[in-house]
Amino acid sequence: MRRDLTSGSLLIAGSAAGVVVMALHPTAHGLMNPETGTHLRLVNAMVHGLALAATPLVFLGLLGLRRRLESSAPATAAVVIYGWGCVALMSAAVASGFVAPAVIERVGAIDASTAADALLRYTGLWNQGFAKVNVVASSIGIVLFSVSILRSRRLSPAAGVFGAVVGVAIVVLLLSGHLTLDVHGFGVVTFAQSAWLIWVGVLLCGGETAA
Repeated sequence: MRRDLTSGSLLIAGSAAGVVVMALHPTAHGLMNPETGTHLRLVNAMVHGLALAATPLVFLGLLGLRRRLESSAPATAAVVIYGWGCVALMSAAVASGFVAPAVIERVGAIDASTAADALLRYTGLWNQGFAKVNVVASSIGIVLFSVSILRSRRLSPAAGVFGAVVGVAIVVLLLSGHLTLDVHGFGVVTFAQSAWLIWVGVLLCGGETAA
């Protein structure tokens, strides 16, 4: 019971932190604005630092969920795939939170806007690549966890259904081109996935066992 409470609390805290990150995430335009750039680069570093800190909290919470689901094959696969996505998320956070602002500062010192645009496009492509890996992997992980919830019936089946729908919908929308991973698009993904993670976290904290 105490382990479930800890795991649930980690899921809630890590997911809530992710929501805060996306709510405060600056845009590239703001970072390059001479009037707001210095302040927003500090905010940018802080929110991405929070993202880096929150990622292992969610992963540890999901390890507890796997234990609660009796280490079924889908739950084990979910942990592995979601963990793979976490690595990509951390890489994207480093690119967006620390590499891109450093590029802006360096090229700003030599007033080379063309070079700045080229370098930021390059770091942006790295960020987008890692973000896509994270979104697909984490969504598949959520689907597999949801399948395990439905099969084991150790948590509310409604959480399993919601997770499966969210995970599949995100992957389909991304692969079909209807979802772009700019600040707003990634924010939608974060809010949807966080809703499921927080729901599961609450169930773990409450010690619920489905009938």
